[in-house]
Amino acid sequence: MTQPSPYKSTGGLARIARAFGYSMQGLGAAWRHEAAFRQETWLAVVLVPLGLWLGETAGERLLLAGMVVGVLIVELINSAIEALADAISTDHHPLLGRAKDIGSAAVLLMLLLTGAAWASVLIPRWA
Repeated sequence: MTQPSPYKSTGGLARIARAFGYSMQGLGAAWRHEAAFRQETWLAVVLVPLGLWLGETAGERLLLAGMVVGVLIVELINSAIEALADAISTDHHPLLGRAKDIGSAAVLLMLLLTGAAWASVLIPRWA
């Protein structure tokens, strides 16, 4: 039987505080090292309030703002995949390249879904 990881915590309020700190470190690292995350964050600064203003119901507001936040979430996951792949090797490797491409595709699909959600809410009002 394998030993439990010494890096796993057992729980409690201290674990929650540490987890929050790690999350803030992750957001900071994404901001510092990922141009796409910075661009999408600036877009979110504009679009989240706009979505809250344009939504007529709570559901529409959640959809419009939530989809934009979803783009940031998928970008963070993509950035984590890219960082891990680069930590393994910066040499060309087909599987590492595939992992990066798949992460990028996930971001693209989320952006397209976000555009479709915004269009489905806003176009009927102006058509």
